[in-house]
Amino acid sequence: MTKKSEFNAEEWEQVLSAPPGAGLLVATAQRGGTFRETFSIAKAYTEARKQHGDSELLDEIVAAKPEMGDQKRFHSAEDLQEHMLQRIRDGVALVEQKATPEEAEEYRHFIVDLAERVAEAHKEGFLGMTGERVSEAERDAIAKIKEAAGTSAS
Repeated sequence: MTKKSEFNAEEWEQVLSAPPGAGLLVATAQRGGTFRETFSIAKAYTEARKQHGDSELLDEIVAAKPEMGDQKRFHSAEDLQEHMLQRIRDGVALVEQKATPEEAEEYRHFIVDLAERVAEAHKEGFLGMTGERVSEAERDAIAKIKEAAGTSAS
């Protein structure tokens, strides 16, 4: 089983930043709901900690507080999106290099599951009354996250 100690500090930060980065991408894809969506990231980590045991690597990842980063430092939504997608690609590549194939798969799925959970946290539309559960912008963000994480885009 792969452990945090197999990564240097910079690599570990990269691995830790990908899942909340995916959540942030979805949360910023559509206006509104940011508080609820941010809360859903924390909740996903809490629930993942309760299911620990299968992957020591994933246990160590979810034991860390999810850092959302400073989204204000980006000049545009496109800059934020490209940066976060690259973080996901880099995090997945590091885990694929150092972890077992099973752990890498679990890591990819954790990233995508977190993104999907964030998308479902806030009902879209006027005051959430007439909207759909996941907006087109959020579905697009999830598809890009799946591609960056190396999972199927379906």
